[in-house]
Amino acid sequence: MSVRNAIRPTGDEPDEAPTGLRRVVAASMAGTVVEWYEFFLYGTAATLVFSKVFFSKETSDLDAILAAFVTYAVGFAARPLGGIVFGYFGDRYGRKQLLQVSLVLVGAATFLMGCLPTFAQIGYWAPAMLVILRFVQGFAIGGEWGGAVLLVAEHSPSRSRGFWSSWPQAGVPAGNLLATIVLLVLTSTLSDAAFLSWGWRVAFWLSAVVVLVGYYVRTKVTDAPIFVAAQQSMDQAKAAAFSPFEVLRTYPRGVFTAMGLRFGENIMYYLVVTFSITYLKVHVHADTTTILWWLLIAHAVHMAVIPVAGRLGDRLGRRPVYLAGAVAAATWGFFAFPMMDSGNSVIILSAIIIGLVFHGFMYAGQPAIMAEMFPTRMRYSGVSLGYQVTSIVAGSLAPIIAVKLLDEFGSSVPIAWYLAFAAAVTVIAVVCAKETRGIDLESVDLADASATKGIAA
Repeated sequence: MSVRNAIRPTGDEPDEAPTGLRRVVAASMAGTVVEWYEFFLYGTAATLVFSKVFFSKETSDLDAILAAFVTYAVGFAARPLGGIVFGYFGDRYGRKQLLQVSLVLVGAATFLMGCLPTFAQIGYWAPAMLVILRFVQGFAIGGEWGGAVLLVAEHSPSRSRGFWSSWPQAGVPAGNLLATIVLLVLTSTLSDAAFLSWGWRVAFWLSAVVVLVGYYVRTKVTDAPIFVAAQQSMDQAKAAAFSPFEVLRTYPRGVFTAMGLRFGENIMYYLVVTFSITYLKVHVHADTTTILWWLLIAHAVHMAVIPVAGRLGDRLGRRPVYLAGAVAAATWGFFAFPMMDSGNSVIILSAIIIGLVFHGFMYAGQPAIMAEMFPTRMRYSGVSLGYQVTSIVAGSLAPIIAVKLLDEFGSSVPIAWYLAFAAAVTVIAVVCAKETRGIDLESVDLADASATKGIAA
């Protein structure tokens, strides 16, 4: 039996959520909200705070922001390593345990960031310590995403996997929303001097409270039956010899397709939610509080759009919805930056919202389509590699490249072309991907077992 014949959609599965699925979704989202609260907090602080308190005052504004974004990129560089390590142990010992570890790691790193002395106090040791903590934060985030989405995807019915597994993705804008609210309250109630002196630290310290809530919720769930069954049936000799890179050797098409799907989406996201802060602050000269209000509203819309796009993926197919988002993303930079240049609040807000809606059509389907590419025995490793490795050359560099292009050309047009190229890569990946809507994950495992026996024979 071929893999193509073994992996086919099921048409008689009920669409209702199994018992306990909503609890699993809540647990997955709780951690995702926590970790992306902290990740977005860093990205926003890189522009508003870190460029001022962790780097020399003799540096120009754009150069200081660029230096802060370089430390931001360190977290992305650490994410693939986290994905590999957490993926390896998560495929062997379970999704739940590794998710609890990742939550504690990222929470501790973020809390300690709020305790760091400034450049004026200890010189270059300040950015050095920031880089170390950023690496730990990125490492933990690298392990978080794969486990969080798989915890839901493996519990979900085949016919509605796109919808249910999109909810952890909605946890990303929810975390961003929470971080924006905290920053908005602090910047609105404190003077600029007080915020730069100590106010920003409060936002990082509050992560400890959110981590405790997320950790508690995650203690109330268990791994999916399909993972437990796969773990019990796994041959011990193979388990001992399993390498985190075996998925790359066995399913190269899945890994590279996942990378292509991720490329344009990841670049667009960090242009919209991170670089736009810099663009609006430095180029448009908008004030911090107003920018945060725009982002607050945009994140709320983004959070609402993602489950809708996930449901569309179940009804129309993974590829059509993803393709629509990728094609639309290619156009965003050409009209969005001129909209921001207008200085009109409604028009600027519309540009940001439109960007996140386009992004949501890509982002919502990632958990389902990536989970459906790999068998249970190496699914955590597969989705983590495909998702996290791409961030090194995509999201981590996007704000840096955009700042350099803006500094070099004084225009947003080169940035728009950069995004269009990234989106074109994702369009090609979507065209090359197989449609997996409605696939039973057990059939993916059966096809994998059949292929493995064929190779052994």
